[in-house]
Amino acid sequence: MKKILLSLSLLMALVASGLCADSAPERSVQERLEDLEAYMNNVARNASTNAPSKIPGPGPGHNAWQMASTALVLFMTLPGLALFYGGLVRRRNVLSVMAQCLGIAGMVTILWWVCGYSLSFAAGSPFLGGMDFALFKGVDGSGVGQGSNWISNNIWAIFQLTFAIITPALIVGAIAERMKYSAVLLFIALWMFAVYFPLAHMVWAADGFMCGALNANASIKALDFAGGTVVHMSSGWSALILCLILGKRLGVGKEPMPPHSMVLCMIGTGMLWVGWYGFNAGSALAADGIAAHAFTTTTLAAATAGFVWAMSEYLIKGKPSILGFCSGIVAGLVVITPACGFVTTGGAMLIGVLAGLVPFFACWKLKQWLGYDDALDTFGVHGVGGTLGALMTGILATKDVNPVVGNVADGLLGAQIKAILVTLILSVVATAIIAFIVKAVIGLRVTEEVETIGLDLAEHGEEGYHTT
Repeated sequence: MKKILLSLSLLMALVASGLCADSAPERSVQERLEDLEAYMNNVARNASTNAPSKIPGPGPGHNAWQMASTALVLFMTLPGLALFYGGLVRRRNVLSVMAQCLGIAGMVTILWWVCGYSLSFAAGSPFLGGMDFALFKGVDGSGVGQGSNWISNNIWAIFQLTFAIITPALIVGAIAERMKYSAVLLFIALWMFAVYFPLAHMVWAADGFMCGALNANASIKALDFAGGTVVHMSSGWSALILCLILGKRLGVGKEPMPPHSMVLCMIGTGMLWVGWYGFNAGSALAADGIAAHAFTTTTLAAATAGFVWAMSEYLIKGKPSILGFCSGIVAGLVVITPACGFVTTGGAMLIGVLAGLVPFFACWKLKQWLGYDDALDTFGVHGVGGTLGALMTGILATKDVNPVVGNVADGLLGAQIKAILVTLILSVVATAIIAFIVKAVIGLRVTEEVETIGLDLAEHGEEGYHTT
């Protein structure tokens, strides 16, 4: 009996040793520590061994912050921007701007899934991505690397979708109260392919033409932490061209057109400010020190700009308005966006002061001098502010805040100016072409009768308010 048991034991030992020989080598304690250090420092996993990582998927903390940031950025459009813009228009058009925000959110999501994400972030040319990620192929929760070492590919894709949603929605502010709903949707659909997808690839993709942070071979080594060129310049300059082609609202300069609800505007501003932490701090793609720094600089610039704008009104007009506070806060958020992860707190304070002065001047005087009808000051805040932010990034960015600045420090200001020019030219030319195409195909403006009674009833069959 003892011999039988001994033989069985030896046989089991041999089988076990054979299985172990066929299995992958076990990672050492040192290798496991390297994995943990890589996770804590938000760098790539150790590749010095063929043994599989014990944590091959996304990192829980970084992924959780990215999901929260994604929700915050969506919160910026719905309900933040919808309420902000909705409060600034006349009461007969409040639902029209909200419907435009909702329509854009749905349409852009469909385009993003079909091919927009792939054209923006798949490998391709320096100017546009390929179709590797079309229909979200390979975009799942277990894979990482498309956006970050520790972020799920699908969360990265949806995070970027929220940027793609709010960018064209910003244009709505310039053409409010007079553009046909069908024309808005058709214009935005074409604009995404002509402007947004190429810009997102050029500035943020690893092989992008202007991606100084990731592409060592980039022709223009510019920096844009969270969207100064891609989001604010593109939408702001496009908004200017579109409102010029569209023409002024009926009665502009002849009758008062005050916001119908500064309460809604104030609530929307607060939501934008809160959501902007996902926009800026979320662009660190990790719950790390860079994210915390972007969170800090965003707060400083927004609060400072809101105060400076309103106090400028106080000095010039004798009264600090709620609209002034709200506009200044949004301007501060816009201008700090491309710089938030690259500048010191002192730099953020300077940006806040400039954001409270330069866009204020553009909205107060420049619009009056040039005579364009940018209904809700999209160009003054986002076009001028985004351009200012991209420029200040080139002046104030420092490697003491973010080591990536050290890779592009030489000639950064020149690179930023080149990126500004590329963004401006692309946005202006593409917008003009698309606007004239839409005008020829379905027309841009509602009729005078519709504009007089309001777009809410005429285009949506609803009213924002019912009085008894």
